[in-house]
Order: sequence, then structure tokens, then C-alpha cells
Amino acid sequence: MANQTIDEYKEVIKACKDVFKKKTKDYGTAWRILRLPSITDQIYIKAQRIRSIQDKGQQKVEDDIATEFLGIVNYCVIAMMQLELRQVEETDMTFEDVEPYYDQCVAETIGLLENKNHDYDEAWRQMRVSSITDIILMKLYRVKQIEDNEGKTVISEGVKANYQDMMNYAVFCLIKLKK
Repeated sequence: MANQTIDEYKEVIKACKDVFKKKTKDYGTAWRILRLPSITDQIYIKAQRIRSIQDKGQQKVEDDIATEFLGIVNYCVIAMMQLELRQVEETDMTFEDVEPYYDQCVAETIGLLENKNHDYDEAWRQMRVSSITDIILMKLYRVKQIEDNEGKTVISEGVKANYQDMMNYAVFCLIKLKK
């Protein structure tokens, strides 16, 4: 089952990266101007919309839930890239400039997935998409609290680990929604 998960994960990431590449062609790297709390809020907006649609059972804007989960994946990658690129003052970068950072963030996050998936024995496959949405929202509240505490934690993991978890949960949802 673990190999199946990795294959499904890579397929989802390929689609996410394709969207990221096309948006970079359209918009450049305008996201480079965003501070981490702003990226966190972008992820929050997407997760809250998903929950709202799940609760109401209908939507009035065409973008479907899968598109929002894809956006969560890419904004989590953007957040992790911003953590890496904080010292780089250049905001106007090409896709080719940021692609290695994108790939590095994905590689680190998939490594975390493999370790956690081993320990948790693929428990996510038995979870509801709505529960995973709630967990993403909970992790967002954690990140907001860490940001409000200027990045300081007493015992908890930092923001990067939370972005990685949210990214993995969003990928799980995209895998589940395909079935």
C-alpha cells in the first residue's frame, strides 16, 4: 500500500506543480511579496471555503473543492519556499529560478509523509475528507498562534512542520476525491 500512496502522491503533486508553473507564467512570482502570515491567511481562506461548502452542501462559485485543496498544496509550498528565500531580496523570479525550491519542499514533505505513513499505517485512508478539512483548519490556527508568538514555541513543532502536515493532508484529500 505504501508504494501505491507514493505513486498517487506524486501524481497529485505533478498536477499541483503544473498549475503552479502556469500561474507563475501568468503572474510571475508576485507571491514573493507576501509575509508568512499572509500566506497562512490564504490557506485559511481556501480551507474555510471547503468547510463552508461541505457544511452547506452547495456552492455558488464554480471552483470545486479539489481546486481549493490543490491551492492549499501550492500555498503550503509557497510558504516553505518563503522560509527558504527570506534572505533573497529578489522578488521577480522565473519558474526556473523557483522550481528547485518547489522540488526541494516537495521532497522534504514526501519524506515526512513516508515516515508518518509507516507509523500511522495509512490511517488517513479511513478518514473522512471533512475531518481532514477540520484538521487542516486546526493546524492553521496553530500556525497563526505561532506567528502571533513571533515564531517562538515552548514544546511544539514550528510553522514549517505544520505547513508540511497541511500539504500532506490536502494531498490525501485530492487522492480521496479522485476515487
